[in-house]
Amino acid sequence: MKFSFIAEKAELGVARLCRALGVSKAGFYAWKKRPPSARRKADDVLKVHVHAAHAGGSKGRRKYGSPRVHRSLRKQGIRVGRNRVIRLMHEEGLAGRPKRRFKHTTDSNHGQPVAENLLKRDFTAKGPNQRWVGDTTELRTPQGKLFLAVIIDLFSRFVVGWALSAMNDRHLTLKALDMAVRRRCPDAGLLHHSDQGSTYASEDYQKVLDERGITCSMSRRGNCLDNAAMESWNSTLKMELSEDFESPAHAKAQLFEFIEVFYNQTRLHSTLDYCSPAEFERNALAAA
Repeated sequence: MKFSFIAEKAELGVARLCRALGVSKAGFYAWKKRPPSARRKADDVLKVHVHAAHAGGSKGRRKYGSPRVHRSLRKQGIRVGRNRVIRLMHEEGLAGRPKRRFKHTTDSNHGQPVAENLLKRDFTAKGPNQRWVGDTTELRTPQGKLFLAVIIDLFSRFVVGWALSAMNDRHLTLKALDMAVRRRCPDAGLLHHSDQGSTYASEDYQKVLDERGITCSMSRRGNCLDNAAMESWNSTLKMELSEDFESPAHAKAQLFEFIEVFYNQTRLHSTLDYCSPAEFERNALAAA
């Protein structure tokens, strides 16, 4: 361990470092000539897999922490302990991105009727298309703000609908809802939960829900924990992708790749026992 440290800091002077650590120069140079051990060779191979797993399969953006890196390696049939993964990530300077706080975009100062909180913080579902949650979050470009409306299915955390616009209005949330309905064709009785924002409480939005037989549920005013699953998704998006983009076109392309290619299809989700949303739904369908 001391010799490894000396090798890393050799620019500070080998003799000086050997004296400070109480080892001999001869011993250090003998250690350098020694061929790498089998363990070291195995670690070097593992580091390649660790780097690939840390990227999450998403065009080189670094995002996975040690729990997901470990599960990703295990899913590939690579037998390795969690502590070893932590050590190798530390040696390579790899870490998951820290959580950040984000601004809310909810406009609750309106005269529209609001629905009762029927979800009651139960962010589970026994099957697909039983419970959806939606929210809108703010992104930035040099040309101005963008707003992203997203709807996820609580059964698998699959993003079933999303839309992007420079305007945070009912047309934005209606586009996300339209995508979700066209994509999933839910039966009547689906529960749709959101905050009390004017875009969700609008007459147009409520009309579509009624026509589809979808039951509306809303968080209590100013209580973000009532929609914690969506708050978590927004945090994941900005932590693992970004909230700043070069242009609206760049944002749309990056969001499509993140949501449709990475998040829905390959990102390992801790709530789903480290399956991706798509894999979790396939497994549930096969089991049924």
